[in-house]
This record gives sequence, C-alpha cells and structure tokens, in this order.
Amino acid sequence: MQQSQQQAQQLDRLASAPPSGPGASPFAAFGMPGLGGPPAAPPEPRPILELDGQEREDELDALSDWVDDFLLPVYGAEVTTAAPWCLQWQEHDDVVAWLHALWLAYQQHKEPDAGLAGLFVWHRDFLTHAVAAIRAPGGPLSACMTSPDRPAHRILPGPAPSARTAASAADRARPAGADGAGS
Repeated sequence: MQQSQQQAQQLDRLASAPPSGPGASPFAAFGMPGLGGPPAAPPEPRPILELDGQEREDELDALSDWVDDFLLPVYGAEVTTAAPWCLQWQEHDDVVAWLHALWLAYQQHKEPDAGLAGLFVWHRDFLTHAVAAIRAPGGPLSACMTSPDRPAHRILPGPAPSARTAASAADRARPAGADGAGS
C-alpha cells in the first residue's frame, strides 16, 4: 500500500504543471516532452469525410491498412448474400465513414486508460453495430460482392433531394426576371 501511495504521489508531481519563473527549465518554451515543457497534445481526430486532399488520402491509406491487416482477417467473416462485402469499399463514402469511426473508437478503447474492459466495450458498443450496418443485406454494400466467386462493385444511388431543396436550387439557377413577373 505504501509503495502504491508513493507511486501515486510521484505521478501527481510529474503530472503537475512545470515550474515557471526563476530556475525554471530553459527548454520549457519549446514544449518538448522531457525538456521541461508540457507534452504536445495529440491532434484532434476529425471525421474522414471532413478531410480534403492529401490529408484525406493519408487518413484513407492508414484506415485501409487497418481494415486489410486487422479488421478483415479477424472479423471479416464469410461473404454471403446476408453479409456482402466490396473489394472497393473505399469508394463507398458511407462505408468509409462507418469504418473510420470504428477505427477511431478502436484506437481509443485499446489505450491503457480505457481500462481492462476497453476492448470489450469496443466490441459490444462499436464493432457489432458497425459491421451489422455495413454488411447488412440491404446495406450500402448490398449491390456489391455477395459471393467470393463473383467480385462485384456498384454504388447505389441515394435518394433524390426533397422537393423543397430542388425548388430552392432551381430558383437560384433561374436568372433574375426570368419568371415573367415584373416586366
């Protein structure tokens, strides 16, 4: 117990703000861990569909590595009509969004501060639901591969815009005075 208390006190000291003023580390201004400055905060994760250009490509490459090297070999299950898959899943924006969110949750729940049950929570609350939605018989991949012997890829069209949105777009596209009124 005493050793645990000493470790807790030492962790509290290490986690407290670095000293400032006379005698403070000359390296504190650089913000470099281990040199007297606070550790740099990790970048805030953003949904992949909000990223553009090279940033999105880099994130999609990292996601693809995780999906191909970890998710599919472990949780991929057989491809059937009840559980379709697409070898070109990166072209399905909704699937990319689901898998990216699943990957971010995985990264969070495998960290030590998630506790011993962290990965169980990830399985229960994230993996099961995401895979069921992605691979549902009527889901986003339903027009793609339903048999490993017949690779297929097709992006299903989404619903048309509502009448109100379509009318608003038409009004914006119409030149001023083209409605015949006001001449």
